[in-house]
Amino acid sequence: MPSFDVVSELNAHEVANGVDQANREIAQRFDFKDTGASFTLEGLSVTLRAQVDFQLKQMLEILKLRLGRRGIDLKCLQLQDPEITLSSARQQVLLRQGIDAETAKKITRLIKDSKLKVQGSTQGEKVRVTGKQRDDLQAAIQLLRAVPLDLPLQFNNFRD
Repeated sequence: MPSFDVVSELNAHEVANGVDQANREIAQRFDFKDTGASFTLEGLSVTLRAQVDFQLKQMLEILKLRLGRRGIDLKCLQLQDPEITLSSARQQVLLRQGIDAETAKKITRLIKDSKLKVQGSTQGEKVRVTGKQRDDLQAAIQLLRAVPLDLPLQFNNFRD
């Protein structure tokens, strides 16, 4: 029986490359010279450090630009509130990966309500969609691409 998986994954290598490029850019820029501004990648979170809030906003735009050019969808970024003290400013940017239970329910409900001859089932951090015909599965992919979700979706493991 044909099937495919709906997932939300990040390429960790591309994220690391994007953060490295952003660090190099702020090291080159005149307005960031000798300010101690930096990006730090720790697992699935990026920490932005600067002296003032205004620099954090500029650094965030640099990070978005670099990650976007590396093929990382910016929907996966979850911004935390900046922590500002008298001498420094810090902000966490979390990188979301995987489909949470609420979004998985929403995806399976969309598939069920679409009256396509496919079924969706949640399996951990992915949703498996099965059907009898390849055309129905391709219609389900088009349906999911058209729906605006707050999470980037990829479709993989397509089997006949």
